[in-house]
Amino acid sequence: MSDTPAKPARQGLQEPSLDEQIAAYQREFRDLDPQVEKIVSALGRLNRRMNVAYGRQVADLGISNAEWEVLKTLVVSGAPYRLGPGELAKRLGLTPAAMTHRIDRMAGDGLVTRDRDENNRVRVIVELTDVGRTKWLAAMRMASDFEEELLQDLSGDERGVLGEMLIRLLRRVEHAQPDAGGRLTDLD
Repeated sequence: MSDTPAKPARQGLQEPSLDEQIAAYQREFRDLDPQVEKIVSALGRLNRRMNVAYGRQVADLGISNAEWEVLKTLVVSGAPYRLGPGELAKRLGLTPAAMTHRIDRMAGDGLVTRDRDENNRVRVIVELTDVGRTKWLAAMRMASDFEEELLQDLSGDERGVLGEMLIRLLRRVEHAQPDAGGRLTDLD
């Protein structure tokens, strides 16, 4: 009989640890660099988990991650927080049909308005409403608190270094894959 405590049984749907995942990859692909794989796998998992956390936060506000993305895009565009649906779709990497569907929902919820451009009656303008801006601000407060907690163990210098390293990685991907800013398929 062993003195080593038994490992708890893994649930069938539980993701393997990074070390377990890398060991499995190395078993099947001997040329794998485990340091590189640890970094990219950790980034991927961090991104997924952060998106889930953000989704839970904005759900408490009665909006979806997809709607929050539109609100953020309108805010980033600057006052008066207006863009055409085509520009919104392009900035979010969506098809025009997916963008129309999203705008329909958001206009119905009072987050945005959709009106004809006074200077070009063919063109439609999507504009952030006061309700939409209030939801965006509440979501930003929640996200800011979450992000501060996430980075609490890093000093200011470490945060600066990590930020610069991630920007370098992002630039390399953007250079190698300039068309990869959007999504391959519509998510809603």
